[in-house]
Amino acid sequence: MPVTELNHYLIRANDLERTKDFYCKVLGFQVMPRPDFPFPGYWLGINGKIQVHMAQAGVPNSQLYYLGSPKNAAKDNSGVIDHVAFLATDPEAFVKHLQGLGVSFRPRNFPESQLYQLFVKDPDGLTVELNFFGVTKAPDWGGEDYSKMPRAQAKKSRTKAKAAA
Repeated sequence: MPVTELNHYLIRANDLERTKDFYCKVLGFQVMPRPDFPFPGYWLGINGKIQVHMAQAGVPNSQLYYLGSPKNAAKDNSGVIDHVAFLATDPEAFVKHLQGLGVSFRPRNFPESQLYQLFVKDPDGLTVELNFFGVTKAPDWGGEDYSKMPRAQAKKSRTKAKAAA
């Protein structure tokens, strides 16, 4: 009974139309049929599969609709989520597309894993990661190289630290 794939994630958008347009125009999502939920929103997907559920932030009775948003949840940027990642194809075309739209992005590559990545921010500040596998050499579209970054050390857990003392 393992989890097999990401079904979708929900975004509480401050400006629903602006955020929908970003996901459709910048990332290539399509508006999908959505049940008549009691709050405004969209289902966005690719190839008939829903990936993003978008809902309007700040609506009355939101505590009934948005179960991941308790009263004390973070409200700025992406809250407790750091980023959401998607697989993508044709990184060179994607870079040109983003540049043509004037969307800033942060490229990274991981040569050992043949992985090239682009990071963009949606209108509410959520970082969206696009993963392109099979890139064997860092392209001339730029990017930080993970293999050249300083290594961080893991913090000792409190349990292990107490046991060692």
